[in-house]
Amino acid sequence: MNTPEDARQYAPATQRNRQPILEVLSQVLPPSGTVLEVASGTGEHAVYFAPRLSPRRWLPTEQNPLLLASINAWAEQEPSDYLDPPLELDASMPIWTVERDTLPDLSIVAIVNINMIHISPWLTCLGLMAGAGRILPPGGILYLYGPFKQNGEHTAPSNATFDQSLQARNPDWGVRDLTDVIAAANSQYLSLKEIYSMPANNLSVVFQRG
Repeated sequence: MNTPEDARQYAPATQRNRQPILEVLSQVLPPSGTVLEVASGTGEHAVYFAPRLSPRRWLPTEQNPLLLASINAWAEQEPSDYLDPPLELDASMPIWTVERDTLPDLSIVAIVNINMIHISPWLTCLGLMAGAGRILPPGGILYLYGPFKQNGEHTAPSNATFDQSLQARNPDWGVRDLTDVIAAANSQYLSLKEIYSMPANNLSVVFQRG
């Protein structure tokens, strides 16, 4: 448990999924440049991935001040030369912070988004795709991780139960149909590159900027 002086937050799923995600990222990310993580959550993924995916740089982002503080606290606990300080970023906004302030100084070659689009309104997913379409260079990678429906059907009973719980919390949330996600990506010149089956009925979905 964290103490009152310790701003670190904990997401139990991170411990379970970080190694399988790392194995996919190691295969699909460009060999160098900056990886922009949209919706970094607690920061546990960021501190795990940054040293293991070097020489790439890892740039975490969040819009929640408590989570931004958690990312900073994790970075202090587990520092890495390849981990950049977190930036505030709301994926649903028409212009992202990195475009307005720091993009000219970065070489963003990939965007990683883990467990966000089902715990946010659909407009946030559309904002993510639009941002990737604006920011990524030709050949750049957009990586998504999480549960998805396929052909309108849940891939497991547990995902159906999870979807119901999400919509009970917020009607705008819910497990997305992969067909809809691919269509949204295609509209921003992002083509489907690969789908990987992951533990706990999740998928890794990889798009490439045309």
